[in-house]
Amino acid sequence: MPSPHGLRRWAALLLLAGALSGAMAMPAAAGPPATPLTLTFADQTYLLRWSSKHQHEFTPAGQEDLSRWTDMITINTYPGVSDGEGLADVANRALGNYRRHGATLLRTSSIPRSAERPAEHLVVALFPTRAFSEAVFARWRLADGRGTALIVSHRLYGQKAGEAMAAWLQANGPGVERRLMALEAVPSRRILEPSSP
Repeated sequence: MPSPHGLRRWAALLLLAGALSGAMAMPAAAGPPATPLTLTFADQTYLLRWSSKHQHEFTPAGQEDLSRWTDMITINTYPGVSDGEGLADVANRALGNYRRHGATLLRTSSIPRSAERPAEHLVVALFPTRAFSEAVFARWRLADGRGTALIVSHRLYGQKAGEAMAAWLQANGPGVERRLMALEAVPSRRILEPSSP
């Protein structure tokens, strides 16, 4: 992960949001699972809408259409990652992927391992396109014995979405980050991936 000295201030980057353009590849949507699971974030309930192997996408009620959602939480698990070194490698590869897909990095941070908890990594990024602007808050941690990413995304649509996203980030960004880093009550991989070793 990039070191904290490379972090940018929210305010300076928010000014860039309205002027950005690019493209981001999105996964194809599939039908909802037979028995939806839920998780709670910021006092809102999210339902499991789509799963494929080690990726699981949740949206709130009223946002069942995965081609037109506003709020999403994604849980990714990494079966081969079981230590801090592997977790840092996964986070760095994801960061590189974000850059390749035109993301503007708003913030990165690594929390060193302590006696109480393993290391964690955070990336906050903005993916602007002609059709929408998407803010992504991604946290990598070790959970249930393997690497896990918790990703909170907020999307605004329209050609002027960048300006609205700048205002949304200024009002909500730090709070979303704080709640994401404190989030512990998520479905375990044994529930999400019962056939996974």
